[in-house]
Parts: sequence; structure tokens; C-alpha cells
Amino acid sequence: MNRVTKEKLYIFDTTLRDGQQTQGVDFSVQDKIIISEALDSFGLDYIEGGWPGANPTDTKFFESRPKLKNSKFTAFGMTKRAGRSADNDPQLRALIDTNSDSICLVAKTWDYHVDVALGVSLEENLKSIEDSVKSINENDIESMIDCEHFFDGFKSNNDFSFSCIESALNSGARWVVLCDTNGGTLPGEIYEIVTQVCSRFPGEKIGIHSHNDTENAVANSLAAIDGGVRQIQGTLNGLGERCGNANLISLLPTLILKDRYSSNYDISISKDDLKNIRNISLLLDDILNRQPNKHQPYVGDNAFAHKGGLHVSAVMKDPSTYEHVKPEAIGNNRKILVSNQAGKSNLLSRLSSVGINVDEKDERLGDLLEVVKEKEFRGYSYDGAGASFELLAKNILDNVPNFFTVEDYSISIKKGKISKEEAFNSEARVILNVDGREIESTGLGNGPVNALDKALRGDLGIFDKYMKDLVLVDYKVRILNGGTEATTRVVIESKDGEGKSWFTVGVSPNIVDASLKALMDSIQYKLIKDGAPLPKKN
Repeated sequence: MNRVTKEKLYIFDTTLRDGQQTQGVDFSVQDKIIISEALDSFGLDYIEGGWPGANPTDTKFFESRPKLKNSKFTAFGMTKRAGRSADNDPQLRALIDTNSDSICLVAKTWDYHVDVALGVSLEENLKSIEDSVKSINENDIESMIDCEHFFDGFKSNNDFSFSCIESALNSGARWVVLCDTNGGTLPGEIYEIVTQVCSRFPGEKIGIHSHNDTENAVANSLAAIDGGVRQIQGTLNGLGERCGNANLISLLPTLILKDRYSSNYDISISKDDLKNIRNISLLLDDILNRQPNKHQPYVGDNAFAHKGGLHVSAVMKDPSTYEHVKPEAIGNNRKILVSNQAGKSNLLSRLSSVGINVDEKDERLGDLLEVVKEKEFRGYSYDGAGASFELLAKNILDNVPNFFTVEDYSISIKKGKISKEEAFNSEARVILNVDGREIESTGLGNGPVNALDKALRGDLGIFDKYMKDLVLVDYKVRILNGGTEATTRVVIESKDGEGKSWFTVGVSPNIVDASLKALMDSIQYKLIKDGAPLPKKN
């Protein structure tokens, strides 16, 4: 039996360098340490830490470089300046002195840029590439050249672009990386040009670095692999200047799970490792204090979410009818959404996922479906408020009574001062009916919703013990239509002592009333979840 030998594909992460050029992104040294350790554990081949000497953060990071077990720690810089020797170039010497595992140097490979940006001859540019690579290799450090603006340069003067590659490889560069720096090259062009390059130079020494200005960075990277390159550069979540870089969070699952690539290429990340990729994506968003992209391929919350009734019906029979890979393979999970687009299949699947089993012929399903559609017409959204949907379903299907009701409430806001700062103190007063007993409770807060939350949970009688670990995590408001009488939707995220969270929704022309509805649902849901004793009918 003949065994096919797979070619090695090398993965190069430049999140900490090129990704840091994203507007609004400014990694601290500790951020870089955390990200690099996560990437190393994941098993990437190269981690580019930044440009030591270019800024204090990168310099400090390289001075306190993490101890990597799997990845090569890479420093970034530029080729030596024309008119001086490599040994006499301070920035190149600084790169070598970092004792990194590898050094990646950016070099001009578009004749137009050599003339305009550097103001030197093409021959001097080639000499800078040659001498810089040799200097790095003499210090027993792996060298690579990033060919800046390669594809635009190739179209302008391919002889010069070829000469840049030749100078680098003949001088001993381990890698020459073709960069689509302006991000305007299309997949077909990438494939054609890369094929030409790899017909003259060994593909196992050629890489690709794609920018996303036409939304083609991932496609361009795959086209380059098909054309012969064997190193792929990219960033987590596609971070990068302007529109970003090739997104490794999308590329890696494609390379590992799609037979076209997995059967022909070997990469250092296994299928078991791939299950951690969603956590790595979320880790980066958490460090950047960004809301994760729910629609991001493979790892987004909605990557395997099904809403249309016909789709759900098919997915329940066989997920492959509407899913190209198994969500579990990348640490994700399937979501069946309930909305005004839903059919009975959506309801049955969603109800089953929360432990409510109903016969598909049960007439109450139709009632529930109509209520959902009617409430969503009024502004409710149960796609992202699963706890409110579960309460609604339980009330219609199981006739679960409310644990408490709010008979009346009032909010007062007073203007005051804290030191020299103006402050607005809020007080909420609520009258509750709990287990047939009327309770009056008050709460003070730094806003009306905070005060109302404290008042609601201030005295729930026999249910007080269930409120001790309830925490309000997030509060979001959306205005559904214009004007001062606009309908408001409030979504609240709550969490218990075990770290489990849930979302509830409230809708009203009054923002406080919408908040009250979401808060009440949150408390009711926790009481059901924790197995609180059912009260008397109010």
C-alpha cells in the first residue's frame, strides 16, 4: 500500500505586530505575553512578537520574552539602510541582539516604491536584501524576507520582483513571503502569480501575507496554497491595518477540516487542538474589550444558528443538511432560534434543549408560536433572550405560576453632589405580592434601573436565599423606532455564583418599564432554575 506523504504547511501569526496596527488596538506587554502563550499552546509554527526598538512596549516585550515550547519567536524589522554595512546598521543590529528564533525583514519589491519611498537604485535595494539576510544567518538566526507590495510590483516589473526573491534565497533566507500589501489583488491573480513564482523557486521556501481590502484575504491565502506556497501568515480575528489581514480563525479550520487541504497537507495543529480555537478568538476579544463577532465563520455565536422553520426541520433530522462541518470540531455549538420566522420544528428543538418535551401534535405548540410571533411584532426578540423564551413557554405549556408580581412601583431621582462632582441619586419603591403576602421594598442606586434592581431583590420573602448570588452582568438598550415616544427594548444578562449566565428581554415605550420586565424575568428564571418551591396562585 502506497502512503501519500503530506507536505508541511507552516502557520505564521502576526497578531502582535501587524494586528497591533489596527485602529484602537494597543497591546500592553502583559497582553502580548498572554496572547503569545495561548498561541504557543495552540501549536502555531511562528509567533511574530513585534518590532523591538520601534516602541517601548515591543522593546520591553522582547526583553521579557515568553518561554515558548512549540512556536518560533520572531522579531520584525526592515533590511539595512542603503549606504552602510549590515554590521553598522543600528536597527538591524538591535534585531539580531534580541536572540529571537527568527527575524522577518520587510523589503521593497515594487520598483515604484524603491524609487519613491527609498530613493535608491534597484541594485542598492537588492544589495540591502542580500547583506541583511547574510548578517542574520551569520548569527545563527533563521531569516525571512517579507516582500512588501509584491503583487503590485510583479505587475509593474516582474523581473525586478523575481530578482528580490532570488537575492534573498541565494543569500540563505529560509522564507520569502509574498505580500499583498495594498490588499487589492484578487484570488485568480494570486494563483496565477504564485504559480509563476513557484515554477522558478521552491514552494517550501515561499509564503503568503494577504490583506483584506477586497474581503478576499482568506480566499487569497487558499489560492496561494493551491499555487504552491507553504507558509501562511495571518492574524487572530483578522486584525490588521485598514481592513485587516487574513483571518487565521477562519483559515485554520478550513485547512484542518476540509479534505482538499487536510488530505494533502500537514500542519502542526491537530483536530483535537482545533477545539480550542473558539476560546482563543474570544480571548483576543476579551483582551481588546470588544464584543465578539457573532457572525464570524466557524466560531461566532451564530455560525451554527438556525432560524427558518424549513431549515430547522431538516437540521433536526440530519445537521449536515445545513451545516458544512460539525460545530463541536471548533468548540462551538448549534443554536435553534425562536422568532417570528419559526415553525414548530424550531419550537420542538428549542424546547427539547431546555428539557421541555412536548408531542409535536400538542395544540399548545400553535398557541406558543402565535404568542411568540405577536410579541416579536411588538418588539420582543427571543433570538438572544433564551431565558425569557423559556419562561414564556413554561407559562403557556405548563401553566407555571409567577413566583411574585409587582403590584405598583415608583422611581424618584434627586440631583446632588459628591465632592465637587454632580451626581444623580435614584430611589425605587416597589410593592410586591409574594406567596399571597404584600411586601413593600425600596432600593437606592446610581440610576433608576440599578435602584429598581435593588428594590426588587431587597425583600422577596421566602425567596431571599435564592437572590444572594444573582448578579446583573450587562444591560443593553435599543430604540426600536424614532421620536420621544419610541418603543424601547432592554436586554439584560444575569449570572449566578457558578458563573452560569442567562438573558432576558423587556419591551415598553417606557425604558424603566421595559427594564422592569427584563429584571422580573431574570429573577423568575433563577427561581425556576434553582428549584424554588412554587408559590400559591397570586
